Amino acid sequence: MFIQFIQDEIGSPSENPIGGATGYSSSSGPNARSSVSPEQAKQMRETGLHLLRRALAVLQIFAVSQFGCGAGRVPQNLWNQDESNRDFTPLINKLGISVEKVKQLALHQQPQDHVISYATMQEVALGGKDELTVAVRKELAIAIRDLMSHGLYATSQGMSVVLAPIACLIPVFTASPPSMHPWELFVKYYNEKNGKAFVESPARKLSQSFSLPVSGGHKVTPKQSLLSAINTVLTEHDPFKRGADSEFKALICMALNEQRLVSWLNLICKSGVLIQSHYQPWSYMASSGFESALNILSRLSTLKFNLPVDIAVRQLKNIKDAF
Repeated sequence: MFIQFIQDEIGSPSENPIGGATGYSSSSGPNARSSVSPEQAKQMRETGLHLLRRALAVLQIFAVSQFGCGAGRVPQNLWNQDESNRDFTPLINKLGISVEKVKQLALHQQPQDHVISYATMQEVALGGKDELTVAVRKELAIAIRDLMSHGLYATSQGMSVVLAPIACLIPVFTASPPSMHPWELFVKYYNEKNGKAFVESPARKLSQSFSLPVSGGHKVTPKQSLLSAINTVLTEHDPFKRGADSEFKALICMALNEQRLVSWLNLICKSGVLIQSHYQPWSYMASSGFESALNILSRLSTLKFNLPVDIAVRQLKNIKDAF
């Protein structure tokens, strides 16, 4: 039955029309290689690949039916079954507290026009930090990071393809899935949307050099601004080998400066491929779409920030410039 299933698509050897003859008689003899035309060789290669795909499909169906999982999906028992780890209520409360603190600090500094300056020009030159900057980087950014990390895991594409038929046997050898930082999620979004090609386009470079509108004066979309921001963070931080935490905090500061924190996070939340590939079904992101967190963060949308983005690399850049 298995042999018949594999041969359904290509027929039996005696029905092969290659060379206008039956069977494989055209391929026998010492001069068989030279008698095969390029078209026939291509067709035989395609036939072989199709056979291999059919065989892998059968193995995958067998794995799903016998073990209950498939490629690209982490079995449920791979995760720690402690139910307390799935409760995201403390993370929501932590986010609400940090948002309220940042908002009060912002309003206290500039209650008239809601313009927040993080330090004087002298403090900026010296790399100083004020209370607002510390609150954003060490409390708000950390709260967003922890909530986005709820149920987040890294997948291995190589493992999904090569070991798909035995994916459900993996829990025997490992107790927990590989961890993943939320910043990596933004980088994956950047790569999937061809962010590098976007920022390196001639029109984009001219726009940055001469402060010209990119596309005939059209308003920059949240997607375009997010791709540009991720590229800026990567360009400034990667040469100095800064960690994911530093890059994530820099992105949060840029989002507040541009009043796009909610819209940028919403782009990640609406990216179905990323969510399905990297979040457990019980995670806060997958189960709620990050909706309540976005509502909380929207309290900061009316404020204008001028936060430093390069704090983690500023001193290193100054040292580099000195030499």
